[in-house]
Amino acid sequence: MRILFLCLGNICRSPAAEGIFRGMAEGAGFDAMLDSAGTGGWHAGEPPYAPMQRAASRRGYDLSALRARQLTRADFVEFDLILAMDGQNLRDAQSARPAGATARLEMFLQGTQGHSEVPDPYYSRDFDGCLDIIEAGAQALLARLQGAQ
Repeated sequence: MRILFLCLGNICRSPAAEGIFRGMAEGAGFDAMLDSAGTGGWHAGEPPYAPMQRAASRRGYDLSALRARQLTRADFVEFDLILAMDGQNLRDAQSARPAGATARLEMFLQGTQGHSEVPDPYYSRDFDGCLDIIEAGAQALLARLQGAQ
């Protein structure tokens, strides 16, 4: 399974989702190739936003090796599943989707109770609340994917 987590700038939500899901998947023995990207390229090459890294680190997730990048046309065939953090990210990915794309585009929180989108903590400053939502979404995603095997 090849999964790409997608948000706006790839410095808060999608790298956190990548790091959190990676830890959960490894702990569960679930084999997956994971990456994250943003619909915009403003932060390409930058590490995740420092306040997000600190909040994730307090929970045991190390995001320091990750670097932001922008969604590419190749991602639509290199990944099986592209998971958007919010509706605008999903719409932007659908608009960028090239002919012949094979990746499924879905909301990250599909099947998660209580939330439909992951709010952007870059603007809200609620990094811990964002991580709570991402952890719940990652657990639901892992359960869904393990059930599909």
